[in-house]
Amino acid sequence: MSKGMYHYIQQAWKKPDMTELRRRMTEFRKGKAIERVEKPLRLDRARALGYKAKPGFVVVRVKLMRGGRKKAHIGGGRRSKRKSTKKIMKSSYQWVAEQRAARRYRNLEVLNSYWVGEDGIYYFYEVILVDPTHPQILSDPTINWIANPANKGRAFRGLTSSAKKSRDQGA
Repeated sequence: MSKGMYHYIQQAWKKPDMTELRRRMTEFRKGKAIERVEKPLRLDRARALGYKAKPGFVVVRVKLMRGGRKKAHIGGGRRSKRKSTKKIMKSSYQWVAEQRAARRYRNLEVLNSYWVGEDGIYYFYEVILVDPTHPQILSDPTINWIANPANKGRAFRGLTSSAKKSRDQGA
């Protein structure tokens, strides 16, 4: 049985060409923290998560700093038991990326996101956003559920798949 194009794209991401990946990470590092991209880098993953190449869909790449997910070490004036550092961010990096994208593009709703790379300093995610007021989105029965007011602010309320995983609700 013959395999489709998306199968081969998926296989290519399982064993990426390291020189190409390194070049791409260098390019991403020089870019902005939240940058709109013309088309998804991982087309197979984007399509699996609901992306369609039509007006009303927007893809942005989010750059997140790695580390720093603990409370800063406090100074004096306390006994040693109360000076310990605690993990304060219980959300995943992917969920944080979705929230930042949603904050930047207030008129759009987060559909989903996926990992595109990492280096020693940053994580990179691509976030799929949808315009709930766009006529083509409203007329498409597979995605027009996002226009419902009950789905407003999905990224902040933990309703995306990565957020559900972060709060132990399954995917």
